[in-house]
Amino acid sequence: MIGRSHTLDVKTRGNDHLLDLTPQLQPLVDASGISAGQVTAMVVGSTAALTTLEFEPGLVEHDVAAALERLAPRDGRYAHEETWHDDNGHSHVRAAIIGPSLALPIREGSIPLGTWQQVVLVDLDTRPRQRRVVVTLLGNGEP
Repeated sequence: MIGRSHTLDVKTRGNDHLLDLTPQLQPLVDASGISAGQVTAMVVGSTAALTTLEFEPGLVEHDVAAALERLAPRDGRYAHEETWHDDNGHSHVRAAIIGPSLALPIREGSIPLGTWQQVVLVDLDTRPRQRRVVVTLLGNGEP
């Protein structure tokens, strides 16, 4: 059994900024020597999330933010903001809906993503941030 742990540190712009993490994750799998197993990734913080989607301009620059605005509007009333006198109640709600982590299989030494599927970090806070993603790889190496 092989186990590896890594951290990815990325800068974001906030306000529903989406970053494609696939180019950073796949090389970790390649270097791990794991042929069959699992990679888990978790973004640290309560105003960011991880998901998969087609990383194309319409989704990344408009559609995801528009859908999130319908679910948890920026100008909605949030007890969090009334308690802490800040402006990111919607950010916490959006992050809770999407979720902070992903578990992905490793098959034949790679993450079996679809042709148009990428692993994406969504920064939902109201300001630029430095985000940390903790990545763990676990599995069996080549026989």
